[in-house]
Amino acid sequence: MAKYMNILMPCLAILYANQVYAQSDIEADTDASSDEDACALIPLEDYNMGLRVGSIFIILGTSALGTYLPILLHRISPYKPGDIRDWLLTVGKFFGTGVILATAFVHMLPDALENFSSPCLTQGWLSYGAFAGIFCMLSSFALQLLEVVSVAHMNKLRRRKQERIDAELGNGRYNNFAQEKIPSDILHSSQISKQQTVGDEERIESHTHDHDHHIGDDHGHVHGAFLEDDEAYKHIGTYILELGIVMHSILIGITLSTTENSEFITLLIALVFHQFFEGMALGTRLNEMSYKSWYKPVLMGSIYIIMTPIGIAIGIGIHSSFNPNSYSAVLASAILDSLSAGILLYNAYVSLMSMEISHSTAFHNASTTRKVCSFISMYIGAGLMSLIGEWA
Repeated sequence: MAKYMNILMPCLAILYANQVYAQSDIEADTDASSDEDACALIPLEDYNMGLRVGSIFIILGTSALGTYLPILLHRISPYKPGDIRDWLLTVGKFFGTGVILATAFVHMLPDALENFSSPCLTQGWLSYGAFAGIFCMLSSFALQLLEVVSVAHMNKLRRRKQERIDAELGNGRYNNFAQEKIPSDILHSSQISKQQTVGDEERIESHTHDHDHHIGDDHGHVHGAFLEDDEAYKHIGTYILELGIVMHSILIGITLSTTENSEFITLLIALVFHQFFEGMALGTRLNEMSYKSWYKPVLMGSIYIIMTPIGIAIGIGIHSSFNPNSYSAVLASAILDSLSAGILLYNAYVSLMSMEISHSTAFHNASTTRKVCSFISMYIGAGLMSLIGEWA
């Protein structure tokens, strides 16, 4: 009996092992097939072309309203500190800061993390779970280098400008230079002091210019043909902010036009508020740039306004063959969302919150009521944009 048991037990063990391996193969095949199904192209049935085309104009109008409203309030006529327009623009500016932060934290980073964990990616991308953070960090490093290089270039231009001024003054042609080179709006009360005489030549070492400042502006202004340091930071920061918003806008446009009919209306309503609030954030920042003419802020605003409609148009054109779950689509969306999140986070914390609040003399000298309203409007902007993240 023991002899038969010794033969039977190994046989049972082998049969059990085969059963386990077979079950594992079945589960692996099931997982593989489910992954393939998740990444397969799902045709859009009953594609409502009229509604999709109409969404282009809905988003276009909403984005334009949000972007141009702050610009119009700022430029239609002069206003004084403390009046209703000054308060509206201040509240809108900090509301926009909250919107930008929530856009990065709620709309971009979670989507990037989700896409980087998608089974539609190759094992190489799935082997490391922090690619979203890596690309976000890389974009912030790149922006810092860009700002350093840009400001260094501005300083170089300033030195060359000053050398030309000194050369003109040293040659005794100051009067002609003042009339031809320096704009009349800068020469309000110029004081030129003569100091030090070297040999027979007089050198001018100090120029003091009194300028008219914009309401609430605590930064430098345009001097002649070049920008001061903080003015350069302001321009560069706004360009960078628009870059991050534009990259995200194209993606959400494509997403809207390729989504299913059952989810389209909900997503469209969410994106209407999304684009309006984001447009307000950009419009208030365009007001901070010292452009005397209208066309430059209007042009920069129009770039943002048309990007989501362009994305919708692209999605409409490729909706029959576009697979949002394909390897290339998922990877591109994950990388672009990560980079955009890094751009917006860097801009929000360094250029907006730090320079406008933490290190701003004007903000610290403002009244307690103004400070409280600024913080509350920033928190409300972040809260509303976070709420929209439930649907968009």
